[in-house]
Amino acid sequence: MSGAPRGQGYVRDEPEWERLDRNFSELLQELRVAQTGVQILFAFLLSIAFQQRFQAITDHQRYLYLATLMSAGCAALLLIAPVAVHRVLFRRNLKDEIVAVASRLAAAGLFFLALSIVLAVSLVVDVVAGLVAGIVLALVMAALVVALWVALPLRVRAKHTVARRRPVRPRDPTGNAQQHD
Repeated sequence: MSGAPRGQGYVRDEPEWERLDRNFSELLQELRVAQTGVQILFAFLLSIAFQQRFQAITDHQRYLYLATLMSAGCAALLLIAPVAVHRVLFRRNLKDEIVAVASRLAAAGLFFLALSIVLAVSLVVDVVAGLVAGIVLALVMAALVVALWVALPLRVRAKHTVARRRPVRPRDPTGNAQQHD
């Protein structure tokens, strides 16, 4: 535990360079989880076009498949892009830029991953149980994505950020509180 009073949250007292290293490391861990999911989905989507039953799908299902495939492809590219950004900018003293760009790419990648999941559920349910069932279950999945990936984190963030918390810093020799980021 951080030792902070309940509701105060965990606050780190660390230099900027250390915070950037930690933020990038945490972002990479998050990307590993998301990349695994999108890679499995993307591989599945690439393979089903070569299945014999694929020829029997309707035009609507074919367009839905293409939208799902493109969405999964975008998700894969966006979630892998932070690695390329890091590789190009490595050892250029631009860690702050790397973290900011990688974070935006990850957010965009998660959007396309969510879209891919919703579209894939819609496609599979449409093929198995019909168009109406596909639409209904896609809406259920979309609601779950919004609830779990957007509303829940925003609710927690709003609950704990009434005012931006700052760590208590020791005073410098003159008696003034030290500045921080």
